[in-house]
Amino acid sequence: MTEPLELLQRPRRLRRTAGLRRLVRETRLTADRLVLPVFVHDGAEDEPIDALPGQVRHGLDGLVAKAGEALALGVPGVALFPKVDAGLKSRGAEEAWNDNGLIPRAVARLKRELPELVVITDVALDPYNADGHDGLVTDAGEVDNDATVAALCKQAVCQARAGADVVAPSDMMDGRVAALREALDDAGFTGVAIGSYAVKYASAFYGPFRAALDSAPVASPAQAGRVIPGDKRTYQMDPANAREALREVELDLDDGADWVMVKPAGPYLDVIHRVAEISDRPVAAYHVSGEYAMLKAAAAAGALDERAAVLEQLTGIARAGADVIFTYYALDAARWLAEGAS
Repeated sequence: MTEPLELLQRPRRLRRTAGLRRLVRETRLTADRLVLPVFVHDGAEDEPIDALPGQVRHGLDGLVAKAGEALALGVPGVALFPKVDAGLKSRGAEEAWNDNGLIPRAVARLKRELPELVVITDVALDPYNADGHDGLVTDAGEVDNDATVAALCKQAVCQARAGADVVAPSDMMDGRVAALREALDDAGFTGVAIGSYAVKYASAFYGPFRAALDSAPVASPAQAGRVIPGDKRTYQMDPANAREALREVELDLDDGADWVMVKPAGPYLDVIHRVAEISDRPVAAYHVSGEYAMLKAAAAAGALDERAAVLEQLTGIARAGADVIFTYYALDAARWLAEGAS
């Protein structure tokens, strides 16, 4: 028999049983830090999304049912993303602040039937813009920052009138947080929070999301002197940059953001950690559509245990410093967490 080593320190002692592991666990993933992103459309029936297995575009009845399910599982909030009919899209994105539009009607219905639900709305023009960009595109093919901010203010106030608890600008225009705060306050919505996508990278992981909303940027050659750019790199961040992320966060905090988000989450855990170290407000992270789709594909192929892999990823995001996690796995994760983990 092997003689025991004379070790003063044996870290494995605290890993020996499930109870000990739970007792000393440093990061605790819970359902109440999750947000469920939900797609909505102006149809009566829910529509499956091929690019996102298990996700659908909800009609308003289906939306209310899904949000109620989230609340029952301990998930406190949903984030709404609209698929807008092509006939309502325009270069000026005017549908974005139509009080009778899809998102205002969805918000009002949710707050009427589920008043305790936290309703988060997306402030960006890409679902409404014929060009598919988060901002207004000039004839020269540039996204006009300041004109876009003025449009976003109208959109945010419209969403607040409908009852949104949090407006979440995801556009990455300069100066939009301060402008939104002023517009909301001037309209009497001092209690509506701004959850800023402060650090949004020009990521390859957004593809399934854009397919779900039919909102990908539309590239075109010169036509009547107008060129539409085919990507969002002039306003979303370069994936190679981290110090720039801290600058963006500091600007948004100074301008009145109530929380700051890093998007995507998984490839940018280092950025989440650095942001959490400097922020005196909650830090959110978005476990995006491409991350979800990869996990679904790997699980379908039998390459990994979906439950274990998802909970490990979400725990890693929380461990990096995220207080709030947007994830399409929110309901599954809440169920799995309720069942317990060793």
